[in-house]
Amino acid sequence: MNEIFDPLNLLLLGLAVFILFRLRSVLGKRTGNERPPFDPYSKQDQPRDRANGNGNGQDNVIPLPNQTTDQPEPVETHGSGGNVVIDKVAPAGSALNSALKQILSVDRSFEPEPFLEGAQAAYEMIVMAFADGDKKALKNLLSREVYEGFVAAIDEREKRGETIESTFVGIDKAEIVEAALKGSTAQVTVKIHSQLISATRNKAGEVVDGDPSKVSEVIDIWTFARDTNSRDPNWKLVATESAD
Repeated sequence: MNEIFDPLNLLLLGLAVFILFRLRSVLGKRTGNERPPFDPYSKQDQPRDRANGNGNGQDNVIPLPNQTTDQPEPVETHGSGGNVVIDKVAPAGSALNSALKQILSVDRSFEPEPFLEGAQAAYEMIVMAFADGDKKALKNLLSREVYEGFVAAIDEREKRGETIESTFVGIDKAEIVEAALKGSTAQVTVKIHSQLISATRNKAGEVVDGDPSKVSEVIDIWTFARDTNSRDPNWKLVATESAD
């Protein structure tokens, strides 16, 4: 019994309690209100990460930068700072200018430039995921209809035993060319000028399309959409068109 109160045991016990107290003060406690994981689309967080496919359902999304989970409140569309920004993107009085201001009127967090940054990030992710046949990465980025089309193309490619070698060089230019507010759904169409190195090989490894040593200029017109009444801040690709 006296061994419990041996000076050495008391010293060790006191040291353990001190270490536990220090760890608790440094690491803190989980309260359920911790800051969410790194958002690759947020303009405050750099550099941008590519989706890692860890299966949490939030890696491959297109959130509107600075979007909160609260329902947006209608705001006046005249004389606001947001209108000044929109006037720089689309000429005052144009159909595009009017459509963007309609979106702003129901989604006060909408900003064209941060949106374009997110659209460009999504473009690269989608192009590379399609080339890699990564259906999981594509699922949360695309609408159901577009996803089904991409999956069908990937399945056909795999049946033929073909593979795509693709290198994303970069985006030269991205601009908003159309916008619309259909009910509560906001739609924004972006024209993207990019550079890619891409080649498709058959089972024998022969190039059947593209050129593995040539940089190609690609122009795509993609439309993203989001329900402004939803608490989900994510934009999804709902239509694609090639301008080549």
